[in-house]
Amino acid sequence: MQKMLERLEKESAKAGLKINVKKTKEMRIALNNKEPLCIHNGTIERVRQFTYLGSIIDNTGGTEEDIKARIRKAQTAFIALNKIWHSTYSPQTKLRIFNTNVKAVLLYGCETWKNSKYITTKLQVFINKSLRKILRIFWPDQITNNELWKRTKQPRIDLQIRKRKWEWLGHTLRKPIDDITRQALEWNPQGKRGRGRPKNTWRRMVLEEAKGMKRTWAEIKSDAKNRVRWRILVDALCSAAE
Repeated sequence: MQKMLERLEKESAKAGLKINVKKTKEMRIALNNKEPLCIHNGTIERVRQFTYLGSIIDNTGGTEEDIKARIRKAQTAFIALNKIWHSTYSPQTKLRIFNTNVKAVLLYGCETWKNSKYITTKLQVFINKSLRKILRIFWPDQITNNELWKRTKQPRIDLQIRKRKWEWLGHTLRKPIDDITRQALEWNPQGKRGRGRPKNTWRRMVLEEAKGMKRTWAEIKSDAKNRVRWRILVDALCSAAE
């Protein structure tokens, strides 16, 4: 990395560009080497997490911090629209505004989240509270979540995330083999694995979901080439989870 950094500095200088040491950060994942990276007689700061394109990436490979940040941003967006929720607009109009201005903020980047029951529960709780406030359903009113979703025509949050994840997967698998996104998706890290049960990765979760459809990774890649077949597969996968 030190050699690559020096090469980047050299090539950048040819175009009149200079690396800002204060703004440059580095993050290491499962690496014992503590030797710092240096440039311009300065040491690059090492961080445990950073924000990239609006998503939080940390050195544990998890998504919990990113999802917490998403919920906070969605709450801010919801509060900013309080005048809309208390207005005389029809419930249909309010729900459309909610989907485009609040839920879109909440689910940004969800295609690459490593979901768990704990995470989807937190997301669903926020959605349910928001929908009840929009429809002005208060705690004395006895209404089940299923009835709430039926009234608002809102699918469960885990099904929405699953569908978006599999749509993104198909889009990525249709890219050229030398595309960086596809390379990252199919990359197999080398080296020895530590003791204990391996961490649950995004790809392992996809394969686990595919088992319900009796599909292997090779079959998934083959199906993704046909857009019509892929849409049928995704619809069937989400329907089976209902």
